[in-house]
Amino acid sequence: MMQSAIVIPARYGSTRFPGKPMANILGKSLLERMWHLACDVKNAETVIIATDDDRIAEHAVAFGAKVQITSNQWRNGSERILEAVQLQKLSPDIVVNLQGDAVLTPPFVIDALLEAFAKDTEKQFSVATPCVQLTKAQYDDLLEMKSRGIASGTMVAFDKYGKALYFSRSIIPLLRDDKSQKDQLVPVYRHIGLYAYRFNALKEYVQLSPTPLELAEGLEQLRLLEHGLSIKVVPVHYQGRTHWSIDHPEDVAIVEDIIKKEGELVKTSR
Repeated sequence: MMQSAIVIPARYGSTRFPGKPMANILGKSLLERMWHLACDVKNAETVIIATDDDRIAEHAVAFGAKVQITSNQWRNGSERILEAVQLQKLSPDIVVNLQGDAVLTPPFVIDALLEAFAKDTEKQFSVATPCVQLTKAQYDDLLEMKSRGIASGTMVAFDKYGKALYFSRSIIPLLRDDKSQKDQLVPVYRHIGLYAYRFNALKEYVQLSPTPLELAEGLEQLRLLEHGLSIKVVPVHYQGRTHWSIDHPEDVAIVEDIIKKEGELVKTSR
């Protein structure tokens, strides 16, 4: 049976939102909410918060999380989570990098990634990541918001076997003269910034040098593609839930409104 660990990298010094992990969202911090989501994943044996900041560590310990202090020299979250796993002396089959701002990620999305690995008995891919398909209305809304510089978010294109072709901050593909109805699905997928690695692939990845497309887009997953590693893209259905993450301070109010309308994703009494 596969063993898996979820690691939540958490930095205090975010350029766009300093102190973001401590942001209050309807009475609980962003970080505590992320920890509860991770603990609700069915097939994960271990959940760790990885941070280089004592304030975050103390806060996480206070609500009962397992915390690993890491170096402050890492270039990205993947490097931080590898150090955390190694310092914990773990050797899981799968390591999940759960971005510390993806506060509306349903636990069943993470389970879908772990299930993808369980089905990949021939180990044809090294990394798995989820996406959601857009309707024409969602596509139009995102296109309009991005044109005004309001919406962040990354898109992904993949082949018929689920192998990632490219990730971009731009909308790909761009629908040309599309006549789809507003409620129809279109072949445009929004990437969910969540990654599950085979442990050996994670160790390989952090040794790879940065690549031109990665640097151009500011997307670390492009380093994997440019070095020839295979990424499995797993389409998921949010089952009526709205996807959003905390990138800027103004996102807090948006997330709070979504939670008020749709309810909590998980019970937070543990």
